[in-house]
Amino acid sequence: MRNLTTREKLILSGLFLSKFDETGLRMLGFNGFSEAFNALALSLKANPASLKNYRDEFDPCFPNPRQGWHKRPIRTYCKNLMDEFGMLSMESFADLIKTEISIAGEVEIIEEQADMSESNSFAKRLITGQAAEKYFERVFITVPEFQSYSLTNTTGLGCGFDYRMSREDSPFLAVEVKGITTSTGAIQMTSKEHKIAQLLEDRFFLFVVRNFAEKPYHTIFQNPVNSRLIFDRRESVSVQVFWSTTIGSE
Repeated sequence: MRNLTTREKLILSGLFLSKFDETGLRMLGFNGFSEAFNALALSLKANPASLKNYRDEFDPCFPNPRQGWHKRPIRTYCKNLMDEFGMLSMESFADLIKTEISIAGEVEIIEEQADMSESNSFAKRLITGQAAEKYFERVFITVPEFQSYSLTNTTGLGCGFDYRMSREDSPFLAVEVKGITTSTGAIQMTSKEHKIAQLLEDRFFLFVVRNFAEKPYHTIFQNPVNSRLIFDRRESVSVQVFWSTTIGSE
């Protein structure tokens, strides 16, 4: 598999959504096209409208209810990708989209094969994680609270927040990013995130990206555990299954 550019990933996403239509949406875990455009494109740090245009580019080629860009020939670079990937089955094409768009890459596919629970769907993971984080990276420079701060992604460090905001003349700020599909909904903070928020107080920000189903926007909560938000402490107990064997002497 060759390395794909961001534009090629967007084009292939548009091809998948055009060819497999609503069945393809469900395969990826999305409830509608707007949600798919927003989550997939923002995960690639691209414009959702660009992805919609690529879907419309391919619509005249497939028996879906949309006409698309039927008044002109398909562009050459789109036609070339359709010739290269268009014969993939829906399952193989969906795996390609997941692999190319998710930061986890092929690990994403293995995790889904090991855990097929709906709560762990590809779409939900994008919205609550990657797409929301890329949205934040795209807009943080416009947020008054973060003016003149530089950004460091700390998602892989396990420190209890997603981004460290630094400025020479002040202590760092911590930002935890969450995403929700609609304009209202529940979010969860881990025990560590909640504890760090308590320790940092006004230096901790909860950045919630809302309404992926239509048009994303954000709300910021400074010192969230001491804000108008009310957090309920909840505990969960899970049952783990282990497989045991004995290694004998040789």
